[in-house]
Parts: sequence; C-alpha cells; structure tokens
Amino acid sequence: MASLPAPTIAAASVGAAKPILAWVAFCQGYPAECAVDPAEPARIAMTPAIWNTIQAVNRRVNATVTPVTDMDHLGVPDHWDLAEDGSGDCEDFQLLKRSLLAKAGLPRRAMRMTVVIDEKGEGHAVLTLITDRGDLVLDNKTSQILPWHRTGYTFIKRESQDAVAWVSLGGVTSPVTTANR
Repeated sequence: MASLPAPTIAAASVGAAKPILAWVAFCQGYPAECAVDPAEPARIAMTPAIWNTIQAVNRRVNATVTPVTDMDHLGVPDHWDLAEDGSGDCEDFQLLKRSLLAKAGLPRRAMRMTVVIDEKGEGHAVLTLITDRGDLVLDNKTSQILPWHRTGYTFIKRESQDAVAWVSLGGVTSPVTTANR
C-alpha cells in the first residue's frame, strides 16, 4: 500500500463565479456528471485503499488518453466530454478520471472540476479532490498528485459542492476556455 499524502490546507472559495460555457453544454448532455447530491460526503475520507485507487485511475487515464486540443480534434475552441474516443484535452482527462473514481465509490461531490492558469499563462482544467487530508489535484500534465498550493498554478474557480454552479477561488482573471492539452 502506498503511504497517504501528508495533510495540507484546503483551498477556500470566495464567492460565486461564472461557469465555463463548454461546462454548461457538457452538463446539458451529461446531467448526472454535474449533479450535486448534498447527501454525499463533502470530503473523501482517505484510506490506503482509496489512495491507491486514486493513483491508479490518475496514471491509467494519463497513459491511455491521447492529448489533443479541441480545435485539432473537433474543430471547436472548447468542448468538454469524457474522452469517449480515447482523445481529448485537459478537461476531458479530468472528467473521465472523475467518472471512473465515482464508479469506484468515491463521492462525486468531493471531486470538483477546477479552472487554473497554468505555467504557460493559459487556461487549464484539473480535478480537485477535496479530502480529509486537504485539496489534492489530479492533472493530465503529470501523474504526480499534488496539494493544490504546490502545483504552481493560479487557481481561478471550481464547481460548487452545494449546487450546479461555480465558486471563485480568488484568482485574478478567468480564462474563457480550458482548451490546452
């Protein structure tokens, strides 16, 4: 069994935020993927078995989905889906990870799509896992799972845990799309 991540601080929301338009379209097509069940736990209770599952899903999706921008793949600037054809960009990796982790029994409410500004200054999507050990980030750019504050990214906003909506994480600007690989 892998050792659990060290406890860390959680990211704090600072109010409402506008969702990414491609997320709105995704939720219309996949309403169950965006639904918020307030009866679900708001945090993942980390155990060695759950940590191993998270690491395995993160590595598997990163290794099997072919990275391609939505423009090159679909001819549109930004489109969110579950990488059903084995190709996708950043948010497609994360949505697939969340779907697989939810099927493995993790509470979807504790797995939030998150918009950041990456090391290139571009919009990027990651999956934030809200755990009893702090907020951890799954990213298609690395299979290393890091606490949110150690990624080097500027955190802009993420899905709310309380409604089908988004909350601000205090980042200065919000990208219109998250269309990089």
